[in-house]
Order: sequence, then C-alpha cells, then structure tokens
Amino acid sequence: MSVPVLLQDLYGRLIRAWESRAIGLKAASFAVIGVVNTLVDFGIFLLARELFRSPLFNVMLGQVAAYCHCSTADKLALIPANVVAWAVAVSGSYVLNSLVTFSAESGRQLRLKAFASFVASGVAGLTVNTTAVYVLSYFIPEVAAKVCAILASFVVNFSLSHFVVFRTRARPAGPPAG
Repeated sequence: MSVPVLLQDLYGRLIRAWESRAIGLKAASFAVIGVVNTLVDFGIFLLARELFRSPLFNVMLGQVAAYCHCSTADKLALIPANVVAWAVAVSGSYVLNSLVTFSAESGRQLRLKAFASFVASGVAGLTVNTTAVYVLSYFIPEVAAKVCAILASFVVNFSLSHFVVFRTRARPAGPPAG
C-alpha cells in the first residue's frame, strides 16, 4: 500500500469518525464555533452600543423612553445594539456550523431554507439573550449582563440547532445489499 493510499484511508476514517461523533463532541464543536461568534457578537455589540448612544440615536431613543415611560435612552440603546450584533453573529454561526459541527446533517451545503430555519430558531436565542442583557443590566454591569445573556442563549441555540434545525433525517431505504 502506497503512502497516498494510507493517507486517503486515514482521512476517510477521520471523516467517518467526525461525522458519527456523539452529541458531546457536537456540543464542544458548537461551543468552539460559539466562542468565535461570541467574540464577533461582543465586539459588534460594544461598537453598536456606542453608536446607538450617539446624539442622533439618543434623541430618538429618548423620545421612545419618554413615550413608554419605561427606561432611559442609554438602556434602550442596548436593544438595537444587541440585535445588530446578533444578526452578524448568527450568519457566521450558520456557515461554520453547517460546514463543521453539523456537516453530516447538512452535507456541508449552505441552503437558504436551512439558513432561514437556523435564523428562525435563533430568534428564540436572541429573545433570551436580549431579555437577559436588558434585565440584568439593572442589577450588574452591562458587560457582565452580556456575558450571562450569551451563556443563557447558548443553551437555547444548541438545543434548537441539534434537535430541530440540523436533526438527522431518515434517509430513504435503498435496495438491499446483496
């Protein structure tokens, strides 16, 4: 057996092992990708928070706050900042998880329908994340609130990704092996 054949055999075994991995390995892969997307989310959140606290947006958010008697413009700025950060991060998360974590289930293909399903399921995570960052910001520093919100949404996002978006679908039965 030549070296290239040995490498191909090893590569094939590694791919089969990766594709048949347990839920724990998928969760770990999802978490590693999540760390990358969390850094993106967090960085964009901090930039967008400052943008939405700029004089232009402060006036608009101040009017909203006065109208609903619910908060200050500074606190309301957290909501659009979080949504913008999430939109960018969820797109990156879909691409990476389709190509790595759930590659066997997705066939390493990016599909608009799957992306829409991923985004729709991500709305639950966004809701948990935004609610947590907003509510917790009244009790702990905003950065700490964002970290707690990320942890809460991880649980929701992984569960929905694994059990709904990228679930293993039954394959049609082929002809019997013989």
